[in-house]
Amino acid sequence: MRYTRLGSTGLEVSALTLGCMSFGESGRGNHRWSLDEESSRTIIRQALEAGVNFFDTANVYSDGSSEEITGRALRDFAARDEVVIATKVHGRMRPGPNGAGLSRRAILSEVDHSLRRLGVDYIDLYQIHRFDASTPLEETLEALHDVVKAGKVRYIGASSMHSWQLAKALWTADLHGWTRFVSMQNHYNLLYREEEREMLPLCADQGLGVIPWSPLARGRLTRPWDAVTARTETDEFGAKLYHEDDRVIVERVAEIAKGRGIPAAQVALAWLSRNPVVTAPIVGVTRPEHLSDAVAALDVELEAAEIERLEEPYVPHAVSGFH
Repeated sequence: MRYTRLGSTGLEVSALTLGCMSFGESGRGNHRWSLDEESSRTIIRQALEAGVNFFDTANVYSDGSSEEITGRALRDFAARDEVVIATKVHGRMRPGPNGAGLSRRAILSEVDHSLRRLGVDYIDLYQIHRFDASTPLEETLEALHDVVKAGKVRYIGASSMHSWQLAKALWTADLHGWTRFVSMQNHYNLLYREEEREMLPLCADQGLGVIPWSPLARGRLTRPWDAVTARTETDEFGAKLYHEDDRVIVERVAEIAKGRGIPAAQVALAWLSRNPVVTAPIVGVTRPEHLSDAVAALDVELEAAEIERLEEPYVPHAVSGFH
């Protein structure tokens, strides 16, 4: 396993992040494809044995059970100081007023709930899952600063938003002397490259680590375009992210993978990881071979001609993934 710094911080993380959205108890949340606890623990242990030390979950994943499963497994299989635990806040956790968002009340309440579910004394990276336009930015940032100063959180990060919103957040934090975001978790892969226009250059300039979600485009980059899975049949959000023009890129990934004699996932991840702005793609895993492919991809070096062939068919996409 390769390790790197998270942006300009001193925090060392594995070059792969294990995404924990696929872990969850039956009946909690709306992911039919979620793994039960026993299967989830197998994947988490495999990740640790491969050298992965970076684990990303969120309070909303399977209504909190992802945090519970992830926390229990990490306590059983690793020492707390050996792992970097990231989780997120924003999504709706209960009906009615104050059940979602980034108000001071929501953040101070939800950080304690996440700590309890994870079974830890602190969270390494606490991220806002989305931008909350209904709450004053100053209120959100000061509350995040306070949970850092209280020792409940070590670092804070952001997720999918417009570049101007991230720039404003960084400027506002600096203006008040508050803790600033150290990372951006954004939607970025071979099928969706709009982040290359402004977000990635902004992160590079400001020293933010980049930990892309859906680096395999919801699995589309790993299988034939028309293949149907349990996830594609139920993932309404994912169905809005990609379109028919992306088919040719998927076919070229498969073509290069066949020529090299490796799985398509390794080609797609190798393309992403070669970008120096990218710190550690977040890889969702539901089978052991998924993780093996992700680890092996770190050793794949694409040739210039292969990169050009992968990138050439790209067509601009409408901004997506923010909601």
